[in-house]
Amino acid sequence: MRSSRARFASCCLVLAAGLVSGVACAAPGVPADSVDHGYAPSPNVTVIGRFRDAEPSGIVVLPDGRLLLSFPASAQAHSGPVLAVWRDGVLTPFPDAATQRALRSPLGVTLDGRGRVWVVDEGWVAGSDAPHAPMLVGISPGMGKEGEGRVFARFALTAPVTRPDSHVNDVRVDLTHGSAGTAFLSDTSLAGHPALIAVDLASGRARRLLADHPSVSPDKGFAIELDGQMAQYSATRPVMGQGGVNGIALSADSSRLYWSPQSSRRLYSAPTAVLADPAATAQAVRAAVRDEGETASSDGLLAAPDGGLYITDEERHGILYRDSQGRLQMIAHDPRMIAPDSMALDGNSLLATIGQWPRLPVFHDGRDLQERPYLLIRIALPAGLRHS
Repeated sequence: MRSSRARFASCCLVLAAGLVSGVACAAPGVPADSVDHGYAPSPNVTVIGRFRDAEPSGIVVLPDGRLLLSFPASAQAHSGPVLAVWRDGVLTPFPDAATQRALRSPLGVTLDGRGRVWVVDEGWVAGSDAPHAPMLVGISPGMGKEGEGRVFARFALTAPVTRPDSHVNDVRVDLTHGSAGTAFLSDTSLAGHPALIAVDLASGRARRLLADHPSVSPDKGFAIELDGQMAQYSATRPVMGQGGVNGIALSADSSRLYWSPQSSRRLYSAPTAVLADPAATAQAVRAAVRDEGETASSDGLLAAPDGGLYITDEERHGILYRDSQGRLQMIAHDPRMIAPDSMALDGNSLLATIGQWPRLPVFHDGRDLQERPYLLIRIALPAGLRHS
């Protein structure tokens, strides 16, 4: 057992680092007050990038190892690239500077099984009067081969697949259903009308699925602690980033799609064979949904190669791992992880963008509570979760 003097020194070190506040350190010889062990950050979190001017959201590791980030402009416009490769603190527009002018606000980003990039463009920029025009964009990654590093697909997401209040958010691409594959997108909605969207990548035909279904909808009684304050869901006067289905994940074998509403702590799934089938009735799609149980208030989901899921946990400033049997474990937590957003696997590490969406002026009567810089972190995975 450590001496009381050693415990006193350790406590003071934690306080000096600014990791725990409001906790009294006992003098030598006097037992210290016990505190929640979760206040101290886990030791496996490293900040690898800081951004002062724009908030990163989507993240993927390209087939050649480059790290691709999206910088949406729908909440706050910025002058930098909206889609860029990040390396050694430098952002390089992806796939080139010209493409940036054709993108408005890239948000969700994913790779398909062929290593191609798919991007959800929200279709609007803060402060702009341009019509809302969400789009799904396919980009070849560019690895020195002729014809790569270019936009090869654009699918406009228009009515009735989207609504005036749509907020098309994230995307996953299944190449096992449809002649060219099927993209699944989340429509979080800004006014309580969420849904999933399926896009046939051969024809561009899109369908709106599970519109307003409980599995994609906010929990009307939802309440959450953010920054030491309680916030409650309100359909008419939001005081936090809230809404319906947000994060989605495609299982490693592409057989199942997982999703979670942002203003909820429940996880749901359905077979992609049903979701991708244009002949499936609305009733058949609803009947295929499975309630996977409670997890966390989540922004991002990522499927692991072993059948598990990584789940961001905004309330506990952490990331959970859910194994194939539904068992949960916290793999990282840190007070700097204010609003963990999107994730990508990089060998035996998990990379994550860290947002400050709950601090935006729109939720605080016009007061900007964000504290720059925004962060990009690397999490060393526990030995049992290393996938390479």
